[in-house]
Amino acid sequence: MSTSVKQRIEQLRKELDEHNYRYYVLAEPSISDYEFDMKLEELMKLEKEHPEYFSAESPSQRVGGTITKEFKTVRHRYPMLSLANTYSDEEIVDFDERVKKGLGTDEVEYVCELKYDGVAIGIRYEKGLYRQAVTRGDGVQGDDITNNVRTIRSVPLQLKGNYPDELEIRGEIVMPRAVFNAINKEKEEIGEPLLANPRNSTAGTLKSQDSSVTASRKLTAFMYTLYGDKLPFRTHYESLEAARRWGFNAPTYTKLVKGLDGVRKFIEKWNKERFDLGFDIDGIVIKVNSYEQQKALGFTAKSPRWAIAYKFKAERVSTKLLAITYQVGRTGAITPVANLQPVVIAGTTVQNASLHNADIIAELDVRIGDTVYVEKGGEIIPKIVGVDLSARDPKSVPVKYIDKCPECGAKLVRGEDEAKHYCPDEDACPPQIKGKLEHFVSRRAMNIDSLGEETIAQFYDAGLVKTIADIYSLKNRKDEILQLDRMAEKKVSNLLEGIEASKSVPFERVLFALGIRHVGETTAKKIATAFRSMDALESATREQLLEVPEVGEILADSILRYLSVKEHRHLINVLKKAGLQMELSADQLSQHSDVLGGKSFVVSGVFTRSRDEIKGLIEQNGGKNTGSVSGKTSYLVAGENMGPEKRAKAEKLGVPIISEDELLKLIGK
Repeated sequence: MSTSVKQRIEQLRKELDEHNYRYYVLAEPSISDYEFDMKLEELMKLEKEHPEYFSAESPSQRVGGTITKEFKTVRHRYPMLSLANTYSDEEIVDFDERVKKGLGTDEVEYVCELKYDGVAIGIRYEKGLYRQAVTRGDGVQGDDITNNVRTIRSVPLQLKGNYPDELEIRGEIVMPRAVFNAINKEKEEIGEPLLANPRNSTAGTLKSQDSSVTASRKLTAFMYTLYGDKLPFRTHYESLEAARRWGFNAPTYTKLVKGLDGVRKFIEKWNKERFDLGFDIDGIVIKVNSYEQQKALGFTAKSPRWAIAYKFKAERVSTKLLAITYQVGRTGAITPVANLQPVVIAGTTVQNASLHNADIIAELDVRIGDTVYVEKGGEIIPKIVGVDLSARDPKSVPVKYIDKCPECGAKLVRGEDEAKHYCPDEDACPPQIKGKLEHFVSRRAMNIDSLGEETIAQFYDAGLVKTIADIYSLKNRKDEILQLDRMAEKKVSNLLEGIEASKSVPFERVLFALGIRHVGETTAKKIATAFRSMDALESATREQLLEVPEVGEILADSILRYLSVKEHRHLINVLKKAGLQMELSADQLSQHSDVLGGKSFVVSGVFTRSRDEIKGLIEQNGGKNTGSVSGKTSYLVAGENMGPEKRAKAEKLGVPIISEDELLKLIGK
């Protein structure tokens, strides 16, 4: 039995690695996302039941969950130099002339690559296994973000084929534009500040203390440079082809060209087509292909002489601001929208641009009738970046921000530390009610896919649903539904079946579905794990909420405010009676206890289980994990090769030092 289980685990790992490679490197997926998820779920179940077969290189380790309180500083084996930048054709000509002069040749072979607008990373492999990932930092040393980068599916955990014993590969980690837009949409809905741009969002995600957050952001990595003492290549392009065979996402956008004409054609192509990519680039990188020629050209103090970066200019146009309208989101957040005279930018016609909030309007001093400058860059949503003051009508007046909801007329409010204004009448403002209904049935919440935006609007207008609880009384109003447009028997039956099926959605997603302001998908999961039931959450104090990881004062106050409203308590009771999951399942609860309640632990060293699993056991049994030993530490869990500083500090402070087995005895396992 043990042998067959081990064989099945190894088979699943091999299959999932191959499917990852096909999806992220070859862009030729051979199975559906659902089939992939089912295989991964089976693997994780088997690995949980048989921890003796744990492997750090397993595809299951990409789901994250590791908590990193502090990121170690690591010195680069090979310095990560920056490239000289240029913005004009003349400077590209000068670069080509310098290279030809330095090599004493009439024409040079170049490799042209996209300049990804992300976060530079260096990843080290030993015997084909993923070992360490380090940020660029200051070029001499960077931060160790190994646990977070492990979650990125386009980064192989085990290489394929014939590779060197040791190598380092460098590249750029980026956030796809669709992911960035989806995150910002959710942030806007729950009333959190928006992310500035995909690059900053990538940097923040990679430094998240919880690697499961990194995993959820679906980052991708484009690799473009190999380093090693014994690499068997004569050219840069040859090394990229090998990297692709080994399993790296070395993009096929890269091209080998002859001389300056080839470089110019590549720049011209991507200056036009960059907006069709699903991620941001801000230029082109040009490198001499031959390693021998690179060596001959050498380096300046800051950058290589054999490479240069050509930066695209952001496309900017001017147009007239015709009006400012105000939209109401599902949490009541008011978003001002600039209505523009239609203008073509980056190949598309633009008529609207978000102005975000009152502060942005005041900072830009944008006025109705102004000629404004609009940029699209790599973003989907264009932005106003300035005003042509020379074209301003002298009679224009500053914009007076609205003080009442444009939909229901309620007086707007604005928190002391908040950028946006809000309509407080969440239970009577139509856009908020519809927004809450749409959020409640969405895929990541209750997943009632038969209830789309149009159907919800139709039901709301017909008076069939006014609150999310009304969704569960629709089964008693089937005859009324059938009288509506486009509502045939089969469609209505599917809809009611979907509503019934949603009653099995786990508690953490029900909590997220309620639409409490500032409660996102990740925080809902952490809150559900901490309190385990809605009853416990409803009686929670502010202090208890603040003890939950990632719950700050704003979020805690928002939850308390929501639960203090009589109508919301009634709504939750109706949902309970309808049969929704209002506590962790028996399976989830069986993994939890309070035996370590009130105790804090520091886990250090190498164990038979993974450190993630040990930390998970501590949290599941009511304990807390901390990153450093202090007088408040209850126990130091010591494994092999534990840092001597932690042991010395624990001994000095009188903190008990226990082994993995002793921890298990404390838990009762």
